[in-house]
Amino acid sequence: MRRGVRRIVPLLLGWEELPKSVSVHGAPYEERLREPVPAVLLECDGGWLLLDTGFNTALIRDPALRRRFYGSPAYQPILPGPGEPLEEALDAAGVAMDSIHAVAVSHLHADHAGGLKHFAGRVPVHVQRAELAYGLSGQPEVERNSIFRVDFDDPRIDWRQADGDVEIAPGVTAVLTAGHTPGHQSFVVDLADGGGFVFAFDAADLTENIERKLPIGASIGVDPAQTVEPIRRLKSIAAERGYELIPGHDPVVWPRLRASSQARFTRL
Repeated sequence: MRRGVRRIVPLLLGWEELPKSVSVHGAPYEERLREPVPAVLLECDGGWLLLDTGFNTALIRDPALRRRFYGSPAYQPILPGPGEPLEEALDAAGVAMDSIHAVAVSHLHADHAGGLKHFAGRVPVHVQRAELAYGLSGQPEVERNSIFRVDFDDPRIDWRQADGDVEIAPGVTAVLTAGHTPGHQSFVVDLADGGGFVFAFDAADLTENIERKLPIGASIGVDPAQTVEPIRRLKSIAAERGYELIPGHDPVVWPRLRASSQARFTRL
């Protein structure tokens, strides 16, 4: 068996109702989607690695905080149940929270970094240096771009900062795909039994971003047209290795991946 990931468990941590134009630049604003909020659990040598953490539930369930952080009716976060989504998803997968030995965040948007509170003072958290610097910069635009400092400004977090592509666990490589945010990273996952996946996360929200090389609708510091280059790079990596490229918020692909994983990825 080659060096790599033994098991993949795709998780669903909620949904978000939003204009399609957030995912595809130039899409009609009135066209709306209900997109899944994803995370990925990887069984690696040494333990479980979690990619992304979902929402900070306190900012959604508390009425005053919801008005403060999610006041726009154009964007509506939806939680899947009454408890903590990450805890419930891990319980359904039969994985204890204490079994997670490391976390990596694709970026610091609220639907990806809100669950970091579960890991402060507990495990290393992988992030791109440019992403964390932007998130902690104190610029007013940061929160307007849905990066909430309250989610991650915790001195107990053991940040492991990267400057570009880096292997963060055996068989898991973080690939810098900046554009959506200043330090967005996607992940290439090599399976121990052969094959693998490229998880784009928000470098490409939907299948049509990938297949038609369409710019994403939300970017920071770059022209939307520049967000196509990371998509091209991920497509090249996937084609070269024969891996499937998984878009970050596709409402068709993500449920299919979760269903197929139950049959395909068994403990080796």
